Amino acid sequence: MIFNSVLRKMYAEYQSPIRYYLNFNDDFIDVNQLISRKISIEHVGNQCKSCGLDKPIFRMGFCQSCFYTVPEASPSIINPELSMAHLGKEQRDLEWEKKFELQPHIVYLALSGGLKVGVTRGVQVPTRWIDQGASNAIVLAETPNRYEAGMIEVLLKDSLADKTNWQRMLKNQNPEVDLVQTKEEVREKLSEEQQEMYVEDNKIWEFEYPIEHYPSKVKSLTLAKHPKIEGVLAGIRGQYLYFESGEVFNVRNHEGHVVEFTV
Repeated sequence: MIFNSVLRKMYAEYQSPIRYYLNFNDDFIDVNQLISRKISIEHVGNQCKSCGLDKPIFRMGFCQSCFYTVPEASPSIINPELSMAHLGKEQRDLEWEKKFELQPHIVYLALSGGLKVGVTRGVQVPTRWIDQGASNAIVLAETPNRYEAGMIEVLLKDSLADKTNWQRMLKNQNPEVDLVQTKEEVREKLSEEQQEMYVEDNKIWEFEYPIEHYPSKVKSLTLAKHPKIEGVLAGIRGQYLYFESGEVFNVRNHEGHVVEFTV
């Protein structure tokens, strides 16, 4: 079967293992069912997530012009501490920013190739952790807006990573960390005001991914260098497709690319 569609990040259902779906123009594809089958992904064009034009994708699924103008790619998306909606100040579109930033946000600790601290909207739990390929996660604090969450993250960046170690994550290499104990230790770093946002619940989220054998080495493939990628699908984790060759393909990093997907 051949599907012609723009790539979007995979939808994921919190099951054991995680269930993944490709959201194509007119179809949903259960990616788990494709494991052990040969697939092909061929780049045939582009479609910017904002303007919809066939222009080179710059970052985050946007062409260069849209990336520097749309609120979905504003600086506060990458760095939450730069959010200004709580002050009523606009970066690119104040109404959009108010809806996105002035809602409950979560500061969390996760094991994703290493221990990291991160920020996400409350409505993105547990999707955010699945997208990062986390094996475990725990909520540290819940804040009323994006700015407050970003400030806690900035405070903890001195002692904790804030980015996923993607190679270690894809090889399923995680240090042995007691998340509850680490959370209690981190709490001492919070200010008195931030302590009020601390979450006492110590539930540890666990994630199992549809892959039986993790590779000892991984090589990431991009459509920019490999316009046609094909091989036998061996598993899925985060937003990555594993091939039996040990190569991996990040679906989310290719949002906005129009592909011919063959099964």
